[in-house]
Amino acid sequence: MYKNYVFGVDLGGTTVKMGLFKTDGNLLDMWEIPTRTEENGKNILSDIANAINSKLIEKNISKSDIEGIGIGVPGPVNDDGTVLKCVNLGWGIFNVENVLSELTGLKVKAGNDANVAALGEMWQGGGIGYKNIVMVTLGTGVGGGVVINGKVVAGATGAAGEIGHINVNSNDKTICSCGNTGCLELFSSATGVVRNTKRYLEQNPDIQTSLNEFESLQAKDIFDCAKNNDKIAIEQCDIACKYLGKALALIACVVNPEIFVIGGGMARAGQIIIDATQKYFKEQAFHACRETKFKQATLGNNAGIYGSAYMIIS
Repeated sequence: MYKNYVFGVDLGGTTVKMGLFKTDGNLLDMWEIPTRTEENGKNILSDIANAINSKLIEKNISKSDIEGIGIGVPGPVNDDGTVLKCVNLGWGIFNVENVLSELTGLKVKAGNDANVAALGEMWQGGGIGYKNIVMVTLGTGVGGGVVINGKVVAGATGAAGEIGHINVNSNDKTICSCGNTGCLELFSSATGVVRNTKRYLEQNPDIQTSLNEFESLQAKDIFDCAKNNDKIAIEQCDIACKYLGKALALIACVVNPEIFVIGGGMARAGQIIIDATQKYFKEQAFHACRETKFKQATLGNNAGIYGSAYMIIS
């Protein structure tokens, strides 16, 4: 039998988002504090502890009513709660769970932020009702999280779910941020879609398209133009979805999820991405995986706090 409340914490490079939940999944309160990354982030966990203690006082809740604190961090995390460096926080290798537990007197469970977001979508979001999901996050890069039988698959070094670095085009020699070429995020991230579209427009300066009207082209502009039947925009969106469908077909052969949940800023373009990606997925997927469902994520930037809270009660 769980206690009444649980905290979910989503630790980002700029802000720390926190949520107070009932253990049935009902979000009672949500707030943010700045992430103080100076001095190698030495104040981050004490700031989180102080914020949680203040919230308990504000709500007149006893620590004896708290099941624990879940926290998602932007880096790989071992099963015992050891963070294996978080570069953008200034952190080295240390056990987050032990330190935050000492500061708060509460049970703590830590996980990688992308994996935690996948748990959140499974628990209360686009993947609700399923226990085997792959979440895909389309933003500046392409991230992911794998959940099988309700548990995160993190892998030996916490790198499972790095789907943005699946090689989908060995012919393209653009260098990815990871140092390799051909990575999915070079084609299917917001950054990739914009770069590839700009490259096409530069190579075809006389082509007629509404994309030429934008001073600073964004991924949203490209998808909006595609929805308005701009032929070039449709082609560029289609390329992004073709590579994404290919990558997800490869993933399905390995983990065989019930559902792909598509989130991130670019996914706000909506059904245009879901439909095209699913079409290319079906063309390339192993027959036993072909009917895998596709849905849009629903929790947005709150997926992390939901998933963090779920880690404590799962």
